[in-house]
Amino acid sequence: MKDKNVFIGVIGGGDVTPQVAGLAEEVGREIARKGAVLVCGGLGGVMEAACRGASREGGLTIGILPGENRQAANPYVKIPIVTGLGHARNVAVVKSAQAVIAIDGSYGTLSEIGHALQSGIPVIGLNTWSLSIDGKVDDSIILADSPKDAVDKAIYLIVSQTIIPGITEKKDGKR
Repeated sequence: MKDKNVFIGVIGGGDVTPQVAGLAEEVGREIARKGAVLVCGGLGGVMEAACRGASREGGLTIGILPGENRQAANPYVKIPIVTGLGHARNVAVVKSAQAVIAIDGSYGTLSEIGHALQSGIPVIGLNTWSLSIDGKVDDSIILADSPKDAVDKAIYLIVSQTIIPGITEKKDGKR
């Protein structure tokens, strides 16, 4: 993954328990260890914990902010992107990622899950929403057992759908 950036979105609630924050921080660490870029909404809770984990491992973090003030970003966001879009920035968060890891979350997280799935962006769930329609379980969210499992699944899904020079190309230059 050194030849081409891989972007993983991390979405989740802005107000979380210490246990959820711990999961998010470990997801951030794993993303950085894999050399991927972490994309999030740039604020507190899951977003801050994931950015903290990635930052402590030397990773790159991007925060796509709802407001018009880059200082509103959590202290671990390396690249704050100001949108002035409010909750509509949720679309930009997921569209900037090649896979999304949902951790816990409220209705904003649910909207991001919906936008990702509708756009064909894989969603990996770690203690987050489950979906059903007409009483039948919808398994569109890929469940993860741990932060490492979540990141490994995200990387696998990205790599299996993308030609990354030196990683997914065959010797003849084709996939």
